[in-house]
Amino acid sequence: MTGLLEGRSAIVTGAGRGIGRAIAESLAAQGASVIVADNGASIAGDGGDPSVAQDVAKALGNKSIAFTESVASPGTAKQLVDLAVKTYGGIDIVVNNAAILRDAFVFRMDPADWDAVIRNNLSAAFYLINAASAVMREQGKKGRGGKDGYDWGRIVNIVSSAGLYGNLGQAAYASAKAGLFGLTRVTAMDLQRAAITCNAVAPFAKTRVTDIIQPANEAQKTYKERALKIGAHHVAHLVTALCAPDAKGITGQLLGVRGREVFLFGQPRPIAKLETAKLEVTTPETLAADLTAKFSDKFTDMTTDLEAFNTEPLI
Repeated sequence: MTGLLEGRSAIVTGAGRGIGRAIAESLAAQGASVIVADNGASIAGDGGDPSVAQDVAKALGNKSIAFTESVASPGTAKQLVDLAVKTYGGIDIVVNNAAILRDAFVFRMDPADWDAVIRNNLSAAFYLINAASAVMREQGKKGRGGKDGYDWGRIVNIVSSAGLYGNLGQAAYASAKAGLFGLTRVTAMDLQRAAITCNAVAPFAKTRVTDIIQPANEAQKTYKERALKIGAHHVAHLVTALCAPDAKGITGQLLGVRGREVFLFGQPRPIAKLETAKLEVTTPETLAADLTAKFSDKFTDMTTDLEAFNTEPLI
């Protein structure tokens, strides 16, 4: 039986473990050729182990190859895309999943750690999208994308609820993931005429990130216990669906997946308006008072993502 993605090629970053590996396996199961891009670094981005990607590629079979360099530079990202073109004749799917984590409160964080997280979690995704989308657009013009009603490309960025809600001590990680959603929106707009979709997925599953959570209270302990029950295959199922031919009308969206629950998130839009007096008759003090009186019942609360999703998952 022919898979949904037969004849298509995909790049999945961070595909050596956890969610990335599950996504690579799911795409391959639907017939896609997959480049497993993972340098095998620790969750903090240290070190490297080429065998992490190589072992996954070997397990996926002869339609998969490994790429063992970090994509956190424009030149390396282009090398990865060039490899896809050379090996498979083009690139149809990009999944930006790779991420590192270096947590600290904002008043204690080493700026070098901030730079490393932003570079690996956000800039690397841009570098790959930049290189791959140029190829995808040209493929569409040449007819590769029109086969069997399949359009010219799919891009999926793996974000995080930490970038939507915030979480204690995760300034760099949350900022990178929030930025990745902004990149998703603009990418979707820039590539819409080329029929290339771009969506963001916030996953909830057992990963190295959930493994290293150090619960500060009973609620966080319960959250971790629940999160560790959820298999990464649920995330992979949604990502694969977004790459399917029937998903050509889904772009610029923010989705979440937790077990068998799939969420469509709202996106920031104005919810209330205050018309102020002319500047010559108002002051910062009166404006502050007006803001409190008009908006306080609509302010977003300070719930963290761990608190917001601390319910029993549907698995």
